[in-house]
Amino acid sequence: MTRSSQKLIKRRNASFLRNGRLSSWQQQTLGTTKPRYLEQLENYLRKELLLLDLSTDSAQELKLQPYREIFEFFIEDFKTYKPLLSSIKNAYEVMLAHQREKIRALEPLKAKLVTMNEDCNERILAMRAEERSEISMLKKEKMNLLKIIDKKNEEKISLQSEVTKLRKTLAEEYLRYLSERDARKILIADLNELRYQREDMSLAQSPGIWGEDPMKLTVALKMTRQDLTRTQMELNTMKANFGDVVPRRDFEMQEKTNKDLQEQLDSLRDDYREVCKEHDMLLQLHMSTLKERDQYHSELQEIQRTSTPRPDWSKCEDVVAGGPDRWQMLAEGKNSDQLVDVLLEEIGVGLLQEKDFFPGLGYEESIPPFLRFEGVVENKKPTKKDVINLLKDAWKERLAEEQKEKFQDFFLNFLERRFGPADTMAWAYTIFENIKLFRSNEVMSQFYAVLMGKWNESVYIKQKETVTQLLKEMTNVDSQNEGLLTMEQLSTVLKSTFPLKKEEKIQELMEAGGWHPNSSNADLLDYRSLFLEDEEGQSRPFVQQLWEQYLDEKDDYLKELKQELGLELREKVTLPKVREALMTIDPKLDKQTLNSYLSQAFQLPVTELPEEPEEKTENIIIQLQTVLERLQMADVRRMGPREQEPVPLSPWQQVPE
Repeated sequence: MTRSSQKLIKRRNASFLRNGRLSSWQQQTLGTTKPRYLEQLENYLRKELLLLDLSTDSAQELKLQPYREIFEFFIEDFKTYKPLLSSIKNAYEVMLAHQREKIRALEPLKAKLVTMNEDCNERILAMRAEERSEISMLKKEKMNLLKIIDKKNEEKISLQSEVTKLRKTLAEEYLRYLSERDARKILIADLNELRYQREDMSLAQSPGIWGEDPMKLTVALKMTRQDLTRTQMELNTMKANFGDVVPRRDFEMQEKTNKDLQEQLDSLRDDYREVCKEHDMLLQLHMSTLKERDQYHSELQEIQRTSTPRPDWSKCEDVVAGGPDRWQMLAEGKNSDQLVDVLLEEIGVGLLQEKDFFPGLGYEESIPPFLRFEGVVENKKPTKKDVINLLKDAWKERLAEEQKEKFQDFFLNFLERRFGPADTMAWAYTIFENIKLFRSNEVMSQFYAVLMGKWNESVYIKQKETVTQLLKEMTNVDSQNEGLLTMEQLSTVLKSTFPLKKEEKIQELMEAGGWHPNSSNADLLDYRSLFLEDEEGQSRPFVQQLWEQYLDEKDDYLKELKQELGLELREKVTLPKVREALMTIDPKLDKQTLNSYLSQAFQLPVTELPEEPEEKTENIIIQLQTVLERLQMADVRRMGPREQEPVPLSPWQQVPE
């Protein structure tokens, strides 16, 4: 403080004392009346604050000056404590001067930081432009390759059909030549027989044969007998060698019959194996059904023994704000557990509105960053609709940025940008208490799950992308752009968008969209209304059913993974085992998605995962329960159907050859 300001304070102090200040020992306290000296100080402070010009840059410095003067009055009045109070005041003045110097030193760094930020943004934009051009080139190359593949597949199909046709033609020609060969053999045999008959007839009709020499006839007879003996021996040899040989025609007919019978036998064997497999599955299903029946029976007996009467929820009509009409609206379609949540929310709203302040949770590491505060913060008391709109704005801003910072840090920075540093903690505690209370609200419950780390934000983002893609597919089918689809078109869109869903799941979605068993396929549906939200951000039953099916499918996927590993929850599992189990239950899983699942399960960066399963990974081992819990937090979904492996038959099931 300068000497002129000190002199000014002394003159004001003297003037203030001359205007009727009373000494502290002369004050009389009657009841709760303020001392006259205190009233004079307060009046002086208010007067000085009103005279200040707070529109300048040094408004805070000017605002501090009246408080300095009040403190000087205290120092001058209390002579005994004047040295101590003066030292305290000087210490604060030294610290303020030090802080001013530090702020002046940091001003150039702030400008430099802004410049560096602009340079980095320009580089990022340039890199994005290069990536977009490269991606467009790769897409064009991909389309060209796909066209080439389609052309090759068409050529392959045409060649296969031509080969099949040639094989059929070759078989027909073979049968024709075979028949022609047999006919020629029969014809040659008939011709030989006719020739022999003609020679015999010519010999019998020849008149001069009986006039030949007897000796010559004797020699001819002898030679004929020798030829007959030789022919008889050859005939016997042929019979001995080829007595068991069948004609080729009979052989081929028998071979064809044997092939047909073999195919029938193989078909019967396959049918028998399928029947045996189904029999075993039915036996297992029967045993599991018996166990479930016994378990349900015991649970029923236990419930009947220990259960209390069902509550009469109609009693809440006169207690809940809004009367019976609002309670009927809140209780519609909810079970007892959900009604308890609704009732707790209604009670919690009243208690929350009565609170004016929230106690700070401190600065411990276990406290989320957006709640780290010491002291008390104000309850801003927003309406439920205000909180929902604020959360929607937060999601919009989160989806628009690059998502480099953690979600909790983003939430804190978002509140600071929206309400300023002074009210950041107050709004953080207010929003947190509201979303923790309203668990039945879709927007609040999902934001709370992502904020507290129960879900990865990719779960929410992927679900929103799925809903957007489904709406886009329906819009593409709606060629007239009337906003209407037939039930048959709706079923086709659902099956093409979700090819892995079973028929009953598609049926559930259609029923949630408004289809009924007695509806015809020609009935029209306003498909855009399926994706609307009410004032509190609640989705229509169609989108809710889609979300519930996603959660059920994720649970089934993780149960199948646990069953494939064959371990208890407390047992430990290695990374190669999990990789192998994931590839077994989901063969269509690509490498990038598989690595993301493993990175989430074992909390390792993707770059540190082993490239090959044979690499040494003995140190990467954790409990199976931890793996499943971490995968439950992430966006895990099936990429393709699981291939059914043949079930080995037991000896008594095998068909004898």
